[in-house]
Amino acid sequence: MSTATATKIFADRIGRIEVSATMAITAAALKLKSEGVDLADFGAGEPHFATPRHIKDAAIEAIEKNFTRYTNVAGIPEVRKAIVDRHAADFGSDYAPEECVFTTGGKLALFNAVQVLVDHGDEVILPVPYWVSFKDIIQYAGGIVVPVETNEAENFRVTAKMIEAAITPKTKAIILNTPSNPSGAVVSPEDLEAIVRLAHQRGIFVLLDECYVYLNFTGKIVSGGSFKDCKEHVVVLGSLSKTYAMTGWRAGFALGPKAVIAAMSKLQSQSTSNTASMVQRASIAAVSGSQECVAEMRADYIKLRDRVLEGFKTIPGLTCTVPEGAFYVYPNVKNFIGKGGITSATDLAAKLLSEAHVVVVPGEAFGTKEHIRLSYAVSHDVVDEGVKRMREYFASLG
Repeated sequence: MSTATATKIFADRIGRIEVSATMAITAAALKLKSEGVDLADFGAGEPHFATPRHIKDAAIEAIEKNFTRYTNVAGIPEVRKAIVDRHAADFGSDYAPEECVFTTGGKLALFNAVQVLVDHGDEVILPVPYWVSFKDIIQYAGGIVVPVETNEAENFRVTAKMIEAAITPKTKAIILNTPSNPSGAVVSPEDLEAIVRLAHQRGIFVLLDECYVYLNFTGKIVSGGSFKDCKEHVVVLGSLSKTYAMTGWRAGFALGPKAVIAAMSKLQSQSTSNTASMVQRASIAAVSGSQECVAEMRADYIKLRDRVLEGFKTIPGLTCTVPEGAFYVYPNVKNFIGKGGITSATDLAAKLLSEAHVVVVPGEAFGTKEHIRLSYAVSHDVVDEGVKRMREYFASLG
């Protein structure tokens, strides 16, 4: 094989993406755990709660009744109806079952939406900091990421004015994640409506990652799908993973214009096909049953957030915004970069893991250079132990 041939094994598109930073951190942490190392793990964004009993029972019943065969690619009619009914009840939206596709996790809903809407050279507006996969998924589709820098002093909040300033004739889509991973920032209801209406007027799609929509601590929970007269240019990307502690179940969905959903379903028919049949039954139980479990989990996340922030106050030089949702804190660590041989947030995260046995994700993965992300979806004891280890480690840097 010639050198020229050997260097062209892979398609160009695979070179446009990187391995997920959070998955890489998780792999490193799992390796240490397998070696018997006791870690304070704030890495992966995964609820520490068990999946509620009634959801597990629905899956078991489906299996026992042999509901284990292929289904419609977009999901059985019952699960799509349950999703749109839940969304309508909570947000006043008006979607029909054929405007819903059920996907193998919320990430697949995002991936498929970007693949069917974004072409080579299209611009996609993306607020910074952003969830690790947004940039790569856009680039995989051949799109151009247009970053919108948010202000830490304003809690990383995205405004309609910021978005409007970034729009060009090449803008095809805007991605909004509210509450945000990694910062916990929440777009105000007023700005969310203004962004959706602005995009609709200009023929731009708004892709709304509402993975954490029910983990909003402001008391004003709103969805971009609420603005029914603009639904032609809105795609709501949802997940049951965080809301119902169902991360491993891989249950997600998209709500949007019928033509967009049909295109996403067509793409899904040539990739994953349907989501596991028993997961669909479990998901019906999740969204149609009592939502008391969601309120209980949200209340505990607020307590955990406050516990972490109180702990951070005991670490001189560490500053942090107050998250308004999700289950992450995004502290600024610029005062420690340059100390003890630490050259970057990535370097700091590596040293926290190897020396303090604390798992965090470096801010570079989210588009910033002076932060680390911690998921506080852990037990209260882990919060206390992790903060203690961080305090001792930072103090050792002098």
